[in-house]
Amino acid sequence: MTRSLPIPITDDHIHIDPVNGRGLEAAKDFRRAGGTHLFLVSKPSWSFGITPGKGEDFIPVFEGTLSIARQVRELGIAVFPILGVHPAEITRLTGIMGLPRAEQVMLEGLDAAAGFVTRGEAVALKSGRPHYEVTGEVREASDRILRHSLILAREHNCAVQLHAEGGPCADVVEMAREAGLPAEKVVKHFATPDTPLVPSLIARHEAIPALAAAGHPFMMESDYMDENSRPGSVVGPKSVPRFTRRLLETGGLSEEAAYRIHVEIPSRTYGVEIQQP
Repeated sequence: MTRSLPIPITDDHIHIDPVNGRGLEAAKDFRRAGGTHLFLVSKPSWSFGITPGKGEDFIPVFEGTLSIARQVRELGIAVFPILGVHPAEITRLTGIMGLPRAEQVMLEGLDAAAGFVTRGEAVALKSGRPHYEVTGEVREASDRILRHSLILAREHNCAVQLHAEGGPCADVVEMAREAGLPAEKVVKHFATPDTPLVPSLIARHEAIPALAAAGHPFMMESDYMDENSRPGSVVGPKSVPRFTRRLLETGGLSEEAAYRIHVEIPSRTYGVEIQQP
């Protein structure tokens, strides 16, 4: 087993999928590489073979994610679930039921996810907008859904993790302000360093050493999809601990900077406690 690192190691965005991927074996890889804490993000409804016709149809997706979380915790890994509605659902659902109904189902799905936050079963909501080109109507509907997630986050005192297009997504700062949610509670998953939101950077991002040295607040993620059809995408479950170890050993990260990335920023953003197991 790889020797442990001197600080907790947190993956801010990872999927574990026992049906379509390696499941607990991927979580074991994360642990063996030195990983201690992960934010487990719910997958789209189609990963569970579900086509939602109403908001409550997302509940089995969320319950399935929580079941996986319990199994991963039994391995000795701290797990923080993030539940919500993947923004790409809008394309699939619009093709089935039309845009107005698709939007309503997604809004209802976010309401259902917020219930799990209220009960302390999840720490944040997942939302966003398509990362691919869509019509103006779909973009407007997606922005309304995103705004709803920000309002829910303010009402339920939690963070929102965004899956969205590349680039800074600077307009979301104003959306958050209008919703009464601090931008410090909005995480841009698969971020670029120029975002004014809280960046969650892929573990191999070349800017990590310079950003860390400058004291820039960010987190690290693998965005591991855990799908056998796309093995290792986006990067593997060992990536966050491995890249952190490499940077610590080569001087690319100080231990103080690594602690900020893996403990201070996620603790403050999500309102959780991260400590060495």
